[in-house]
Amino acid sequence: MLRLENVYASYELTEVLHGISLEVKKGEVVTIIGANGAGKTTTLMSISGLIKISKGGIFFENRDISGLPPHEIVRLGISQVPEGRRIFPQLTVLENLEMGAFLCREKGEITDRLDRVYSYFPLLSERSRQLGGTLSGGEQQMLAIGRALMSGPSLLLLDEPSLGLAPMVVSKIFEILRKINGQGVTVLLVEQNARAALMLANRGYVMETGTISMTDDAKALAADRRIREAYLGE
Repeated sequence: MLRLENVYASYELTEVLHGISLEVKKGEVVTIIGANGAGKTTTLMSISGLIKISKGGIFFENRDISGLPPHEIVRLGISQVPEGRRIFPQLTVLENLEMGAFLCREKGEITDRLDRVYSYFPLLSERSRQLGGTLSGGEQQMLAIGRALMSGPSLLLLDEPSLGLAPMVVSKIFEILRKINGQGVTVLLVEQNARAALMLANRGYVMETGTISMTDDAKALAADRRIREAYLGE
């Protein structure tokens, strides 16, 4: 479904990605783990078209999307949940969700997507008229995921969904991500909580200073001594 081939990307004059290659197959959950500054967020921003790559190619369903603007990439079926949630705090929960469907012109389809989001996150239905900024951190994360789902993606990109959340909330969100994947949405997950990410994922990539240093089945990575020492605190 998604393929990155020898991708280079920079912030201004600083090169952050140094020729990374990875792939995500339809129906998978794939995770990218690594330390702060490894290039994980830059990878997702490059896929979403928010950062223009300087070399290499990004292919979605065999189409090169490297030069497309972000809204066209969303239209093709890729939606991103950004690090830090970035909801609209002065809009209601419902208005935030409706913003996620900005490319959809069919009212019936928007209603169907909204019902689907509410089935994953019933609390959002209960809080639909509440301002987004008054929600707890975990509730805002649910809203951010729901907003991304409102575009009807076939590939969902998530950047640090566990950031700043209590373990019980993280467990609940990852359980819902498993359910979303089980209903046909492919997932690419960037996550510093390597233990939770590898428990959810089918396969994983390890990033170090803008390169892919390891890749394997998620269970194999979780059992690898180097990964356990570097990322699992053992």
